[in-house]
Amino acid sequence: MQNPPTRARRTVASLTTLALGATGLLAVAFVNAGTAHAAAVPTLSPLAVPNRGASVPFIEQEAEYAATNGSVVGPDRLYGHLPSEASGRQAVTLSAVGQYVEFTLTAPANSIDFRYSLPDTSDGKGRDASMDLLVNGQKLKSVDVTSKYSWYYGGYPFNNNPGDTNPHHFFDETRTLLGTTYPIGTKIRLQVSSTAQSPTFTVDLADFENVAAPIAKPANAIDVVTDFGADPTGATDSTAKFQAAVNAGAAQGRTVYIPQGNFTLYDHVVVDKVTLAGAGPWYSVLGGRDPINRNRAAGIYGKYVSGGGYGGAIRPQEAGGPSQNVTLKDFAIIGDVRERVDDDQVNALGGAMSNSTVDNLWIQHTKVGAWMDGPMDHFTIKNSRILDQTADGVNFHTGVTNSTVTNTFLRNTGDDGLASWPERVPNVNDSFTHNTVVLPILANNIVTYGGKDFTISDNVMADTITNGGGLHIANRYPGVTSGNGTAVAGTITAARNTMIRAGNSDYNWQFGVGALWFDGLNEPIAGATINITDTDILDSSYEAIQTIDGSSSGINLTNVNIDGAGTYAVQAQANAQMKFTNVKAKNIAQAATPIHNCVGTGFQITDGGGNSGLSGSTCTGQWPAPVWTYNGIPVGGGNGGSSPTPSPSASTSTPASPSPSPSASSNCPSGTGNLAQGRPATASGTNAGLGAGNAVDGDANSYWESANNAFPQWIQVDLGCATSLTKAVLKLPPATAWAARTQTLSVQGSTDGSNFSTLVGSAGYTFDPATGNTVTVNLPATPTRYLRLTVTGNTGWPAAQLSELQAFGGGNGTSSPSPSSSASSSPSPSASASSTCPANTGNLAQGRPATASGTSQNYGPGNAVDGDANSYWESANNAFPQWIQVDLGCARNLSKAVMKLPPASAWAARTQTVTVQGSTDGTTFTTLVGAAGYTFDPATGNTVTVNLPANSTRYLRLTVTGNTGWPAGQLSELQAFTS
Repeated sequence: MQNPPTRARRTVASLTTLALGATGLLAVAFVNAGTAHAAAVPTLSPLAVPNRGASVPFIEQEAEYAATNGSVVGPDRLYGHLPSEASGRQAVTLSAVGQYVEFTLTAPANSIDFRYSLPDTSDGKGRDASMDLLVNGQKLKSVDVTSKYSWYYGGYPFNNNPGDTNPHHFFDETRTLLGTTYPIGTKIRLQVSSTAQSPTFTVDLADFENVAAPIAKPANAIDVVTDFGADPTGATDSTAKFQAAVNAGAAQGRTVYIPQGNFTLYDHVVVDKVTLAGAGPWYSVLGGRDPINRNRAAGIYGKYVSGGGYGGAIRPQEAGGPSQNVTLKDFAIIGDVRERVDDDQVNALGGAMSNSTVDNLWIQHTKVGAWMDGPMDHFTIKNSRILDQTADGVNFHTGVTNSTVTNTFLRNTGDDGLASWPERVPNVNDSFTHNTVVLPILANNIVTYGGKDFTISDNVMADTITNGGGLHIANRYPGVTSGNGTAVAGTITAARNTMIRAGNSDYNWQFGVGALWFDGLNEPIAGATINITDTDILDSSYEAIQTIDGSSSGINLTNVNIDGAGTYAVQAQANAQMKFTNVKAKNIAQAATPIHNCVGTGFQITDGGGNSGLSGSTCTGQWPAPVWTYNGIPVGGGNGGSSPTPSPSASTSTPASPSPSPSASSNCPSGTGNLAQGRPATASGTNAGLGAGNAVDGDANSYWESANNAFPQWIQVDLGCATSLTKAVLKLPPATAWAARTQTLSVQGSTDGSNFSTLVGSAGYTFDPATGNTVTVNLPATPTRYLRLTVTGNTGWPAAQLSELQAFGGGNGTSSPSPSSSASSSPSPSASASSTCPANTGNLAQGRPATASGTSQNYGPGNAVDGDANSYWESANNAFPQWIQVDLGCARNLSKAVMKLPPASAWAARTQTVTVQGSTDGTTFTTLVGAAGYTFDPATGNTVTVNLPANSTRYLRLTVTGNTGWPAGQLSELQAFTS
């Protein structure tokens, strides 16, 4: 980056030094909210950490601490809520003409780059608008803003359909030069001039920079404009002219210069043995995309290596890599990528480049900032900015060695900020140092999937959004195995890093991910030395440290300061061996039990001395709601905040009523017919008087409609008492005016109206008037009084709609041993379970009641006791620990348990980590056999035998904490024998 006259890392308002944690650890500054907005909460700034992170040429100011007549939103970290994606989890929403955010310069500046969000449009195409920019009260210019690069929906790799679930990626940013340098104290105001184009404007922050004058053309350089005719206006495609210029530069040993201008490229330019230099990233800008072949766009690529990381077709000009001795510096690549298609080559930088350097680039609106497909060696990215990507910021993919990313600022990437993934060839001796990685919309701030002798030091990681943590070290993702030499190996050094508000909930796993987490999914992390030293883990959204999948060992934490965690200091979901020295934890939400450990003695911490705040552990089987901290001070939790909507809704929303009134009838309906008709119904919201009662009135022509543009929405009915249901029938009005539509919904059940379990996971159901606009959903035999449908999408209207919610079944609500799709947790069987002892010979578990912590699809626990080795139980995926248990009817002294998987050779060999427990009452369990890895091999019948001690056991439980073949517990047979 082009550096201003002064390079001190500063924040917008006054900085207050806050001592955080153990002696010898750094002090961190936080922004003082001042008096402009008492509602704004002081938060730690990722740009105010002394000697860590990138040295940036701008000064950042947060909107919530500026002068404004708008509304502060947040703080809120709940995924899908607008403030959760704002820096510091707070922003300012302007919703009327004349509303503004006004910043006061704390250093001279001649430019602004500000981050904002506009609502999406109902068709998902996005909107364009503008804001007025005023200097000291006088309008300087209008600045264009857009929502076309934001708002994604649905599941990975996401779509642009506002009717789908999971809205996210709300913010974008834009920049403009101010025309002159303004002194300290100047007032820079962003103001709403009209709400005709956008009903609201949410401003997150502004970065002010004193941009240096354009860099002149170097002596003897080739000019892409004057020498090769590239178009600086961007009106025509200049790809061929750029390619000819860099080819000439390589042949003649001359620098290729990009003068001031906006250049359109329909394809990436391939470079080798050349320097490509611009006038500075504010002046020389490459952009554009092929209007026909949308998988090609502006970018600079090295040549591919045959058989390397890139698996697509290689064109002749791209062959023969890696490129050598390339320098790219002092320009911007600002693309036009608005979606994520993983196969499209629309990255800013790509291919393979050895002995090459990227210096002072501004990269924005491309798919990946730099996806480098090795093998390649000695590659450096430095002093750069990578913003607003649809996927990763940087990914070192396959055989990248002795390479680094340093002093680089990344914000709003669509996936991992900085990643290393040696899919087929080892990545060795790479480093990520002195970087600031903020607001990755998905996954981790920094991660190494496998890798040998990796250094991750002096970085700042802040504001993880979902499905990831701040720093991740893992044997995950395809090809990462010790057999390939690509697993975690050698010495992994993570020193002097700071994580702020890192980690968050994983919407697939439905529990928190640690700010620092380790994962042995593909195989255990073993044989490597992992040193985490002099590290601050601050205001973590959930747990500070996590282990999950497989097992991890060789991990040493020294001088680690944990200050603030939404749930636990440590969450052990897989076996791990760690050494803690001078690890200090405070301001932990679960302070009495700061360690959550459900793997027992398989998780071991060796005490190296000097530790504190880590006494007490628990294994609850339930995840507590987080209590978020800011500067270690609790502020709210996981159930607040405002939810963004694609467009303003005129609907009238009723307050959410998660449980019915105490006066609701507790009389059981008849066990035949529609049990829901006429029963009390409630909903999360309604539109235009179309209330929840319409869905239980027996009239298919009346209907409930939820609040519009506000998914998720739910409706529930109180059946009067817990009963075992068989199916739910859902209807829309049969009139042909109701066109066919698909609603995405899940079914939940509860016995108390407060604690709900999933009966049927989220799926799309098509209502078609040609077939009566009726859908039937089969339900597992789970005791249910309160039946709830949660709707997250509707292709026909931006709301949930139902004319009838009908429930059928009946019975005493006892658990059924048959396969079930229920993910509900059932730690003990119903009191009505049979207490008859089976004969004391043979397999005592066959045909007995079986329950489980969770299931996937219809692979219920009953499959493990049905005597059929081809049917099987599978737990909820990616959610270890998981358990299955069988009630033997009475207490027995068992001698062994036999575990099986289907014998078919399609079931490849796998190792499951299992603990065996027993109980006489179904409530208090003791460990019979500690956690160990058991290998199921089809060559030997996929069968494992575990010898058991002679303990009196009625309820036999297996707890699975890892599986090398699939991220879930799996068993086709659980057999129990006394001899």
